[in-house]
Amino acid sequence: MYAFEYQRPATLADAVAALTRSEDARPLSGGMTLLPTLKQRLAQPSELVDLSGVPDLQGVREEDGALLIGAFTRHADVAAGETVRRRIPALARLAESIGDRQVRNRGTLGGSIANADPAADYPAAVVALNATVRTDRREIAGDDFFTGLFETALEPGELVVGVRFPVPDAAAYAKFRHPASRYALVGVFVARFGAEVRLAVTGAGPSVFRVPEMETALASDFRPEAIAGITVDADGLNGDIHAAPDYRAHLVTVMARRAVAACG
Repeated sequence: MYAFEYQRPATLADAVAALTRSEDARPLSGGMTLLPTLKQRLAQPSELVDLSGVPDLQGVREEDGALLIGAFTRHADVAAGETVRRRIPALARLAESIGDRQVRNRGTLGGSIANADPAADYPAAVVALNATVRTDRREIAGDDFFTGLFETALEPGELVVGVRFPVPDAAAYAKFRHPASRYALVGVFVARFGAEVRLAVTGAGPSVFRVPEMETALASDFRPEAIAGITVDADGLNGDIHAAPDYRAHLVTVMARRAVAACG
């Protein structure tokens, strides 16, 4: 590690002010990615702004038929929250599948989506549920938030303050996970809103993506059999020692069918 300034503001306004005073100040949320990065000296910000003391960034509440989840709400709280389990149980189960108990008790929703790891779980829920990411400056549609590998639409110094999740008629998440890290080799979140179906894939590509052909088929016939013959192109998908691109392409269809089946 190396020397840096540490701040723990008590209000959102103070947190935003601290982040804008220095060009290389970094917000510290759960620290699941940032702290290892600092230890390896892959990033050397002059200032860390700890968000754990800002109550406005925490908690879950219902808002006009949707759920608003604060950016600093930890995975464990999403998984165990009575409101989430009652209104969007698929989102609670997704949070419950993240990492191990230690990760779930430290990692946060906002930190996860701002990092935009290609194998993270939350991006699939944000896109499939047609969520809106709220920042200190604006609102960003989930479809527009994730722009590439570890890249988002956030501008320098912009801070995620919460995510608004519409409540679907039915939803489920199916993940083929790495046995050690529990990251998604492929994860598929499917959500049905009346006649509209949204299906988002994480882990398979550099960033979360939708499969329009599957969405169209499921809108007409919401059964696993409706997408059994639909495949995604392996070109451009992730490939590593754990899974080749063509295997990930195969898993997209498998996980999509499982997610639809889990919707009951």
